[in-house]
Amino acid sequence: MEFLLWPHFDLLFFSMLMAVALAADPYSDALLSLKSEILDDSNSLYDWKVASERNFSGKILACSWSGVECNKDSTIVTGLNLCMKNLAGKLPGKQLGVLTQLIDLNISLNSFSGELPVEIFTLTDLRTLDISGNNFSGQFPGGITGLRNLVHFDALSNSFSGSLPVEVTELESLKVLNLAGSYFDGPIPSSYGSFKGLEYLHLAGNSLTGKIPPELGNLKTVTHMEIGYNFYQGNIPWQLSNMSELKYLDIAGSTLTGSIPREFSNLTKLESLFLFRNRLTGSIPSEFGRLVSLTDLDLSDNSISGPIPESFAGLKNLKLLSLMFNEMNGTVPESIAELPSIETLFIWNNFFTGSLPKNLGMNSKLSWLDVSNNSFIGSIPPGICAGGKLLKLMLFSNNFTGNLSPLSNCSSLVRLRAEDNSFSGEIPLKFSQFPDITYIDLSKNRLTGGIPSDIHRALKLQYFSVSNNPELGGIIPEKTWSLPFLQNFSASYCNISGNLPRFGVCKSIVVVELRMNNVSGSIPKSISGCRSLEMINLASNHLSDHIPEELASLPSLAFVDLSHNDFSGSIPAEFGKSSSLVLLNVSCNDISGTIPSNKVLRSMGRSAYTGNPKLCGKPLKSCSKAISGEKLRLILLPSAGAIMLIAAIVLLLIRVRKGSKGQWKMNSFIGLPQFTANDILGSFSCTNSMEELPPFSGAFCKAVLPTGITVLVKKLEWEPKRVTVAAEFITQLGNARHMNLIRLLGFCCNKQMTYLLYDYLPNGNLAEKLRMQRDWGMKCRTIIGIAKGLCFLHHDCNPAIPHGDLKSSDVIFDDNSEPRLADFGFKHLMQLINGTVPATSSRLGTGDAIREELYKDIYNFGEIILEILTNGRLIKGGPSIHSKPKDVVLREMYHENEADSTNSLRDEIKLVVDVALLCTKSRAADRPSMEDALKLLSGLKPKGK
Repeated sequence: MEFLLWPHFDLLFFSMLMAVALAADPYSDALLSLKSEILDDSNSLYDWKVASERNFSGKILACSWSGVECNKDSTIVTGLNLCMKNLAGKLPGKQLGVLTQLIDLNISLNSFSGELPVEIFTLTDLRTLDISGNNFSGQFPGGITGLRNLVHFDALSNSFSGSLPVEVTELESLKVLNLAGSYFDGPIPSSYGSFKGLEYLHLAGNSLTGKIPPELGNLKTVTHMEIGYNFYQGNIPWQLSNMSELKYLDIAGSTLTGSIPREFSNLTKLESLFLFRNRLTGSIPSEFGRLVSLTDLDLSDNSISGPIPESFAGLKNLKLLSLMFNEMNGTVPESIAELPSIETLFIWNNFFTGSLPKNLGMNSKLSWLDVSNNSFIGSIPPGICAGGKLLKLMLFSNNFTGNLSPLSNCSSLVRLRAEDNSFSGEIPLKFSQFPDITYIDLSKNRLTGGIPSDIHRALKLQYFSVSNNPELGGIIPEKTWSLPFLQNFSASYCNISGNLPRFGVCKSIVVVELRMNNVSGSIPKSISGCRSLEMINLASNHLSDHIPEELASLPSLAFVDLSHNDFSGSIPAEFGKSSSLVLLNVSCNDISGTIPSNKVLRSMGRSAYTGNPKLCGKPLKSCSKAISGEKLRLILLPSAGAIMLIAAIVLLLIRVRKGSKGQWKMNSFIGLPQFTANDILGSFSCTNSMEELPPFSGAFCKAVLPTGITVLVKKLEWEPKRVTVAAEFITQLGNARHMNLIRLLGFCCNKQMTYLLYDYLPNGNLAEKLRMQRDWGMKCRTIIGIAKGLCFLHHDCNPAIPHGDLKSSDVIFDDNSEPRLADFGFKHLMQLINGTVPATSSRLGTGDAIREELYKDIYNFGEIILEILTNGRLIKGGPSIHSKPKDVVLREMYHENEADSTNSLRDEIKLVVDVALLCTKSRAADRPSMEDALKLLSGLKPKGK
């Protein structure tokens, strides 16, 4: 019996010894207690435990633990580094207060929340305090003056609110102060200009308001200051020019007005100046030529006017010059081409004229040049690629002429955009010498000589467009479709002849556009390998033979236009089985037989099938037997009389309208036959009382057009002086085609009003379905569809088109339950019509205006995600979701979506919640782009396509 008691006694004795040891080692005891009170899901602190060996040397046990630093004798804890340990919860302060001789404390890049414990401020020896990348919230606590030796304080990216802490100005040893990326509000205290030894000041990305205090100019030792991405009022104080040691200044995105202080030319040590995305006006001070140390100058997204100063010739160290999205004019000084260090030159979206400097590219390692959307003339500078480093060249939407020969030696190019100019001659690119080229757009020019035959050597090419070069000629090179990454191939209206080459391996192809050419032969059956193909437009060619079943069977196909060719045979039944098909147009061919009786095919309307005399079945004539001539005569004679009577009434109505409101004009986009204005107006007269629709009502009216197409109609009234610019913008909207956008088919207008014609989608909108839609797969499909539609508007349209007022009722469902965005761009259209933007251009503003609208779209997208996740319960839930701890939000979302026990479903819900949180950040600049949001959502598995 005594023998059995010995092990228990030994264990008890060891525990007593450990307790004595820990009592003599308060540091280890405090850290173990801290570990017990925080969340460590990744077990990052796995080695924070009492060792089994007995240690009575007087050394601290914790000195062997990860993240713990001690003095040489291991008798004092001097540093605690818990950076990126995936820790969370509320940080306990009592235990930290035990570490009285701590010099360095780093708890950055974790998920600590709640208030910052004030016990940290009792650690009087602390020299470095890094709490960045957490979620500490509430008012910044008082007492930081206790850290009298503090040199480095980093609180970047937390959730503090209220006023900036004034007490930090009493820390005489402080050199680094970073309070960026929280929700601090109110003005910057004027006392922030009283630091004596501060070298780094970062206050960007808060909600600060008021005027920038001129006292900041007293910071004679500061070399780096970032105070942008806030909401200041007024001008940039000229007193900042007294910061004699300043090397880096960033006040971007801060709603500042007025002109750029010319006194900034006194900042002779300045290397980087970022004032973009404000509301600055006036011209660039010519005195800026004295900033000889300058390497980066970004004044983009403002309303700056005037020319580029000639004095910039003195900026020999300048690497980045960004003046895009302003109202600048004049010519680009020849001296810009002489700058030896220039690498990036952005001057797009201005009003520059004249030719580019003839020596541009000759004297520097130019890597990115964007001069698009100006009024430049002349040819491409011959030495544009002489530096051998040019990666991106953007010349589009100017008036350039001459040939493209200067590009023949640009082997470093990754992206080339020269569309919408007047370039002529052959395409001089030898693709074997362009190993990294991914994007080429040479459309809307006057090029000749055909597509280079070695295009298949451009192994990284993803996008290629030469559309609207009517004299290009040639054939489609044989191995074009074999390019491993090619997604878009556009060569419409190019006078291309020959046959379609064999498709072979074409796994990446998404878009093929070859309309209005002279292509003949048949569609190769090898198109079956193009499993990613979404759009193929072969309209207005000389293609013949049967439409291959292999084309109709492609799983992602959405848009197919084979109209105005010589196809024969029947329509493949596989088209009707497609879950992705949005548009099929086989009109004006020699197709025969019966239109397959699938709903998806009959929903296309008559216009998709007209011009095929041997084709029958709904929505065309029935395929019943022919009747005798006598019976036909008895039917047709009275019918003809009735038709003539109706036509006379319609013509009378149209003439009455023309007399009162001017000449009507019909504008059709892809998917709508070439109706006349009389056809459209006659349809309205016979089906709906369109004149009774209130203007600007936002209400849609259904109308049936002559071929049987059902459309939705919106009526708008405008003043004659607004017609041209509004019609231009409506055309931009009509050309925006994506499977997740409702199609604007055309518009019929005169000088007083317009009727907008949209696809008729009778399956309701998201607002109506929110409370019924419980299936997670459909929720994912809806969210991703909305994201794709917005991403197309923001990133694939040039210029970008903000939706403007995205809400759940604007998400319409088609027959396949695919979401489509309605009313995109309508806000800007109404501004054009109402006169709240100038009537001189349909351009979607510059600078803040368009960017703010894009950011609003992203925010609204985040709120729609929350509506979907909560089955309509949480409307405009952006503010409320950020007011709760994330774990609480996730629990609610798991419950709403019945994911209490499914880990994979929980992971997807968490991903979607994360995207919603990012999109609804209060500070616009913290929100992701729609492109990034879509990438983040790529891990979802939506139901269907």
